[in-house]
Amino acid sequence: MGERGFSRVGLWACAAMLLAGGAQAAGKCERLVATGNPEYPPYLWRDPQNPDKLIGATVDLLKAVATDLGVGIDVIYAGPWSRAQEEVRAGRVDMLAGAFVTVPRLETMDFVHPAFLSTPSVVWVRKGHEFPYASWADLQGRTGDTLVNNSFGQAFDAYARDNLTLEGVSSLTQAFQKLMLERTDYVIYERYPGQALASTLGLQDDLQVLDPPVSSEGLHLALSHNSACNDAWLRGQLAKKMTEFTSAGMPQTLLQRNLQRWKEQQPAPAASVPNQ
Repeated sequence: MGERGFSRVGLWACAAMLLAGGAQAAGKCERLVATGNPEYPPYLWRDPQNPDKLIGATVDLLKAVATDLGVGIDVIYAGPWSRAQEEVRAGRVDMLAGAFVTVPRLETMDFVHPAFLSTPSVVWVRKGHEFPYASWADLQGRTGDTLVNNSFGQAFDAYARDNLTLEGVSSLTQAFQKLMLERTDYVIYERYPGQALASTLGLQDDLQVLDPPVSSEGLHLALSHNSACNDAWLRGQLAKKMTEFTSAGMPQTLLQRNLQRWKEQQPAPAASVPNQ
């Protein structure tokens, strides 16, 4: 065989090896395990039929992504929001399904761009106990609550750390209960999940939102640096799918669908007993 023939065979062999390597890289992760904030309807909440799983708009979006990529996906309940983040940081869970970008999180996770949705975070107070509020500075001198390790964007987090008295609890239910007991002056949490939970707790007529929002941040998928699934191929494919799906308006459609789903799952109010 001449040198030209040998070169052609060698090129084909190299190409075959590269293709095989690429297929192996693409197939490295057969199943992703994700988690997130379990008190986050209509984005995420615990499945009433299987409390070890999360359901919601973000789960439906992830399932669509996984189907297109040929990768399995499990979205599990890993505990309250602070615990869920720790599970991902440690690599025991591969992905956070919906998180704001912050510098501390960037140290342990790779965020997928673009964001699939954005959500406003607002100040919640007891009705009848409103106070003048137009900017972050109006929260100074008051005691607030939010979830442990929650974030409202890098700028507000830094301001709150230096200027506000903002305590942390494990659940929004606990934060709203403390607010109703007048143990705090306000709660900071995202508007739509807060509205959903307030309605479930029967507090929709007892709580008031103060405008403007403290922030409005994008929700991202975030892969743990310690996840065996975190490789360039998967990050690239996730970014591609997020771009395609957000351009088509899929996340907004799933959000509205799951808002209705959440409402349908809530128990009907008890019938009043007529006076005898």
